[in-house]
Amino acid sequence: MDDISLRSLAVALAVLLAIAAFFSIAETAMMAVNRYRLKHRARKGERGARLTLQLLDKTDKLLGVILLGNTLVNAGAATLTAVITKRLFGEGELALGLGTLAIAFAILVFSEITPKVVGAAHADRIAAPVSFLLAPMLKAATPIVWFVNLFVQGLLKTLRIKPASEADATLTQEELRSLVLEGQYFRGKHRAMLANLIDLESVTVDDVMTPRNQIHALDLAAKPSQIAQQLATSYHTRLPAYEGELDNIVGVIHLKHVLQLQRGGDVLGLVVDEYGDLKGLTTIEDTIEEIIGDFTTQAPGGAETYRRSQDGSVVVDGLAPLRTLNRKLGTKFPIDGPKTLNGLIVDRLGEIPAAGTHVDVEGQSIEILQTQDRGVKVVRLLAPVGRAPSAPLQSHDGQASSIG
Repeated sequence: MDDISLRSLAVALAVLLAIAAFFSIAETAMMAVNRYRLKHRARKGERGARLTLQLLDKTDKLLGVILLGNTLVNAGAATLTAVITKRLFGEGELALGLGTLAIAFAILVFSEITPKVVGAAHADRIAAPVSFLLAPMLKAATPIVWFVNLFVQGLLKTLRIKPASEADATLTQEELRSLVLEGQYFRGKHRAMLANLIDLESVTVDDVMTPRNQIHALDLAAKPSQIAQQLATSYHTRLPAYEGELDNIVGVIHLKHVLQLQRGGDVLGLVVDEYGDLKGLTTIEDTIEEIIGDFTTQAPGGAETYRRSQDGSVVVDGLAPLRTLNRKLGTKFPIDGPKTLNGLIVDRLGEIPAAGTHVDVEGQSIEILQTQDRGVKVVRLLAPVGRAPSAPLQSHDGQASSIG
């Protein structure tokens, strides 16, 4: 190479570093590309996406040609560096050592780390274009890659390492939930809806039903004026109708057709125990709300009223369902026992507490504010309270606010 100018050698070295950078960025982008998004683009007819999927189906050969090219280019860059160092500083050991350090630094910064960071950050945009260059390279280098892979496959078998298949990538329910909640693919209400849908399998009728003591029902044995008053002031669209005792349900009245019992019976269910005694009721809306969140009209002052204080604490109705609190406030109350906050507190204390009592449940400090009718009426969840809620809450002044 004595007849080649230093300028030409420097240009050749820069070109080799650029080619090495291409192989690095291509390797990272191809491995980090979102395959689900890639398949969607391929179904829409995008040629680059289809070619990328074809290359990813032969991962061993793809990596083989990338690493082969990268290794040859880096070796060439090291050789050129030695020649340039000799031309400039002679053949001294110190000069060769400094030249080795210089080329190692250049390869690390310009041909490895920086390209790989860029490839990982923009994998979906880079993978398809680089596939058009990698495909002919793979075709041309197939014999060499095949020969190298013989040794690779032999080594893997010797080490008893089995390449991963798509079946091994199947997500468990918990992994899928983490993907929905922590990934960047879903945002806002869609994320909450998908998470609730995943949890729907573990939801029981006890989780969604309205307890017996909260059922608004119509006593057909009451005075006509009382019945008319109840129908006129009810905030429900349907009311169970009974005679004498609540266990004696005789039908369901639709308020739009006050004089007719609702036909069908497929939108409201009555929950009874093994003795036939009424435990509660559930509607189709209760189940749908488990998936998409609250959307039906709630009772004024009902069990889903939340108020935030200036100190960050939250005032909650004692009859609030634990699942709702966990979902909206980020608390970690157990849901495998009592279903309401009142039930959980009484279960933990073994008695009905007096106002002013404090109790800690799953790391959440609770202050009892009011008890009534042999139960906890109002409590305060002391700060910090879980996480920010998924829906706006009501502050003391009645204005909408959220818990931060």
